[in-house]
Amino acid sequence: MIKIRQFEKTGVLQDSDLRRMKLLPPTKRLNQGPVVIVECVQEIPCDPCASACPRKAIRIEGNITNVPRVDFDLCNGCTLCIPRCPGLAIFVVNKNYNEKEATITLPYEFIPLPQKGEIVYGLDRTGKKVCTARVEKVLTGKSFDHCAVITIAVPKHYWNVVRNFRSKKERK
Repeated sequence: MIKIRQFEKTGVLQDSDLRRMKLLPPTKRLNQGPVVIVECVQEIPCDPCASACPRKAIRIEGNITNVPRVDFDLCNGCTLCIPRCPGLAIFVVNKNYNEKEATITLPYEFIPLPQKGEIVYGLDRTGKKVCTARVEKVLTGKSFDHCAVITIAVPKHYWNVVRNFRSKKERK
């Protein structure tokens, strides 16, 4: 009998999935500054993240359908991989942005774009509001292929919970 993993039923990764699959950086590396987290678990032919990484920190080993693996020691958190992922599954986390906050840099394909300094709702992987967040940076560019790269600051303990955001200005 084939065991179906929980995220295959719900479509939502849990912290336990990420840890079991070794997709999270070690605590020591998380505490050193910005680092990529690739939440890609689909075995599909895809490799733009690996080709986008100038430091070769992201790689596809063997078959192109294998999930990406990260050498966390090579990653400097540059964010170049984020807009390249068609699955919007790449994030850069700076767990120690300041004493009380972490930052999460994520892909964003909605309009209007948020403004730097805007207060937004931080959303978990299911889309549920879990905290307020502040937009720290908004990056766009022709090479980003219509995918903005947004950095938000969240309370530090939400570094591995928040994966998107919603403007407070939108209709509820």
